[in-house]
Amino acid sequence: QVQLVESGGGLVQAGGSLRLSCAASGRTFSAYIMGWFRQAPGKEREFVAGIRWDGGSTHYTDSVKGRFTISRDNAKNTLYLQMNTLKPEDTAVYYCAAGHNSYTYWGQGTQVTVSS
Repeated sequence: QVQLVESGGGLVQAGGSLRLSCAASGRTFSAYIMGWFRQAPGKEREFVAGIRWDGGSTHYTDSVKGRFTISRDNAKNTLYLQMNTLKPEDTAVYYCAAGHNSYTYWGQGTQVTVSS
């Protein structure tokens, strides 16, 4: 079992930055693929970014490429999402997820609101 707790959300103006963190506890953090998802009001949850267990490979949804950076620190059991040049359409609840071949474990989410 893995427990995930997100933090770092908040209210920011368009063009600003935020860094989300996801603290993991339980089984070996470094064995998992990790990812960030988001869900805006009235919309389905969507994939934002993912990272391989060793941090050697990352991928992003097109709408955040060049603005968001996913990273992980296996020594600290923590996943990060650096979000720059935020836009109002980035407003959503952001979720951290982990798994072996698919995303099995989920955090409770952290709200990100970008004002125009």
